[in-house]
Amino acid sequence: MANVSLKSIYKKYPGGVIAVSDFNLEIAHKDFIILVGPSGCGKTTTLRMIAGLEEITSGEIFIGTKLVNDVAPKDRDIAMVFQNYALYPHMTVFDNMAFGLKIRKTPKDQIKKLVDEAAEILDITHLLDRRPKALSGGQRQRVALGRAIVRNPQVFLLDEPLSNLDAKLRAQMRTELSKLHQRLGTTFIYVTHDQVEAMTMGTRIVVMDNGFIQQVDTPHTLYMKPGNKFVAGFLGSPQMNFIDAFVRSNEGKYFVEFGSEQTKTSRGKKYLIELPDSKNSKECLKPYVDKAVVVGIRPENLHDEEMFLSAAKKDSIIECKVDVTELMGAETYLYLDCEGIPLTARVSPRSTTAAGDVIEVAVDTSKLHLFDKETEVTITN
Repeated sequence: MANVSLKSIYKKYPGGVIAVSDFNLEIAHKDFIILVGPSGCGKTTTLRMIAGLEEITSGEIFIGTKLVNDVAPKDRDIAMVFQNYALYPHMTVFDNMAFGLKIRKTPKDQIKKLVDEAAEILDITHLLDRRPKALSGGQRQRVALGRAIVRNPQVFLLDEPLSNLDAKLRAQMRTELSKLHQRLGTTFIYVTHDQVEAMTMGTRIVVMDNGFIQQVDTPHTLYMKPGNKFVAGFLGSPQMNFIDAFVRSNEGKYFVEFGSEQTKTSRGKKYLIELPDSKNSKECLKPYVDKAVVVGIRPENLHDEEMFLSAAKKDSIIECKVDVTELMGAETYLYLDCEGIPLTARVSPRSTTAAGDVIEVAVDTSKLHLFDKETEVTITN
């Protein structure tokens, strides 16, 4: 069983720089785990510690039932695919894929069988006699994957393998990698800073920041129920809107209040939006009455169409000035200003809204998220 267990992992560099702190994660057999986060968050360092390319400062790493802290990378039964492919330019595709097997003194007939099988899986059989310089970026990436596949490892480690490809090829390779994972039936640990890759490929996502795990869950749960403001803002494109607000209470109901005092650039309008019953019933809001919080709302939950405006409660309609519109094909992004608060709405491509317009926008209150202003931990989703 190719389960991987990381227990209280720390990585400290000379000079006191801590790259990874108290990292605990259980990865089940056949999981497709994604480590995602901004540059410098510790995700690649974590992957390299699993591979044995980076020493851990403290903690334990198990692959299967074997403690591998002091096991050499070549003996960990893992295969790693790098961002830059790392192919030998003077070797053919066949020799690049066979190289690791030759080092292990695998019999020639078995090498040919394994390489041919991997080439067929990746649809590169017709490229086996070519050298890397004659291949496209996507083909080189397939060769790098093939070199990993022939080893039949317990665990695949992939370090931003698609970052050098163009957008169209990245989308294609995301699908190919998901299919490959299902076909091979083994464990994948994948590092990326691209949240689209994380959301579309992973069975579970590990969101990291500043060396710490922020949250581990399925893509759907992370998106719908983020554990803190960082996770909420990191996942989603365009990112979640955040509004500084106050929680108010009246006759057993809770409201969020935001807006501005009158200035030269704003009308000084305040909004008092009632929270729906699903959030009103939560005891967790009581301690926050008359206190500052951060309200989160995703762009797709702000609506400018008449059908939404007519169905919305009057107090959940806000007035916004349109700064910029972007037609993205299947949708339009509206960049708005509501009493000095910048907001982004993702609306229908049929929208005729133009820059400079003042429009009404309906807020889907059932999709509001509230965060503690100091700790940034989620109060309610």
